[in-house]
Amino acid sequence: MTPSQRARYLKTGGILAFIVLLLFLLTPSEKRGFSNIAGGYSGGQTAIDPTISTDKCTKSYHPSKPLIQYALMIDAGSTGSRIHVYRFNNCGPTPELENEIFKMTEPKAGGAGLSSYKADAEGAAMSLDPLLEVAMHTVPDKLKPCSPIAVKATAGLRLLGPEMSSKILAAVRTRLETVYPFPVVADEKGGVQIMDGKDEGVYAWITTNYLLGKIGGPDETPTAAVFDLGGGSTQIVFQPTFKSPSGGMPDTLAEGDHKYNLSFGGRDFTLYQHSHLGYGLMSAREAMHKIVLDAQLEEHPTDHTWLGEPIINPCVASGMSREVEVKLGESNPLGASIKVNMTGPPEGSPAQCRGVAEKILKKDAECKLAPCSFNGVHQPSLDKTFSREDVYIFSYFFDRTQPLGMPESFTLKELKDLTAKVCEGESGWGIFGSVEGALAELKDRPEWCMDLNFMFTLLHTGYEMPMDREVRIAKKIKGNELGWCLGASLPLLSQESGWKCRIKEIS
Repeated sequence: MTPSQRARYLKTGGILAFIVLLLFLLTPSEKRGFSNIAGGYSGGQTAIDPTISTDKCTKSYHPSKPLIQYALMIDAGSTGSRIHVYRFNNCGPTPELENEIFKMTEPKAGGAGLSSYKADAEGAAMSLDPLLEVAMHTVPDKLKPCSPIAVKATAGLRLLGPEMSSKILAAVRTRLETVYPFPVVADEKGGVQIMDGKDEGVYAWITTNYLLGKIGGPDETPTAAVFDLGGGSTQIVFQPTFKSPSGGMPDTLAEGDHKYNLSFGGRDFTLYQHSHLGYGLMSAREAMHKIVLDAQLEEHPTDHTWLGEPIINPCVASGMSREVEVKLGESNPLGASIKVNMTGPPEGSPAQCRGVAEKILKKDAECKLAPCSFNGVHQPSLDKTFSREDVYIFSYFFDRTQPLGMPESFTLKELKDLTAKVCEGESGWGIFGSVEGALAELKDRPEWCMDLNFMFTLLHTGYEMPMDREVRIAKKIKGNELGWCLGASLPLLSQESGWKCRIKEIS
């Protein structure tokens, strides 16, 4: 090659290189493999990064969404705080949960929740640091600025009063915003706050139906109802279906606090929800024991010598007994509370126990907006507006039936039959011999008869489910825990939930 030819070649190559460089610079960043984090989303990834890729697909279903997203939820309970770090992919039209990392604060005397710090707001905020370190190690650095976090406290914090609880929540938000890279959801959208009781039930409904694949897409798939039985309260959430008005039936859900309008996954839902305070399993036990004691006090108003003797309680299994503390009230001459021995009758009496349970439900209470379930609370008829769809019952419903060998689904009649056997005492427990651990459970807890009777009465008499209605018990669905945390985290995958990425652009 002559010198002149070489010169022409270099000149031409230089021009071509310049043109290539110019085209590269003019190409939008998302097409060059960069992430447009300002919008929280990525238009595509040309290089495979194992921390932000998935084996489910190579490209996001929505051009406006990243392939991988994280959402962080802190459950600030009264006994301790817990973090859930959820990882989702956007391979399909609905975000798919791939993984969950969970950690809770170490237990300590006096509790480990935010409320245990009382006057120390900064200490309360710093108590979450061990949980946030889990998030820092789990979420890839590239995704941290667009991985939203929310903190939802429960009733324990409310007991401190509005002034102290507000200081603690403000300290938590400040620490999250100044120490950690995650965007914090706005408080008006539920960022760092005490959670409303009705939201807990709705979030559990979202969790259940999301894991079942019933919500998250445009299909009008019938949804499942959820019945959550806690210690102090019980929640019911379902999507009633109203047909054309007939027989006095309305065509829509009546207005009121029970009505919850929800938009999720491209669909709008009108839900019925209610949290029945005082009707959790532990609260029900206290109320039922008190009814038995009140009956004795009414029969023997002046002579109280019988208080030192065992009291026959139809809700205790035959042949068993338990010393219980019954609250009477501050003005009672016998004291605010009294300890008595509750003993089961010679023969099981589940029907009489159901009678006790029905009394605490107060079915005859005034119903200002008909129809009502119990205690004067409005509720659309399940038989007329939710007669065939799935019903999921969990928490104590699961804890009191699964250990006795009940299958994943059963009818209320089968629950009634189980209750009758348990109330018989050891004479009727032969059927549980083949169920691992069942006999030990029954012998250790005389309240099994009471618990099962209350559960059956709550579902059949309280919520008016027919005897042939099938219910499903569950603790997990597809390996994921049921509860409110996942349901509260799913809306965070959209920036409409009230957060913004914390930087504009990274490579």
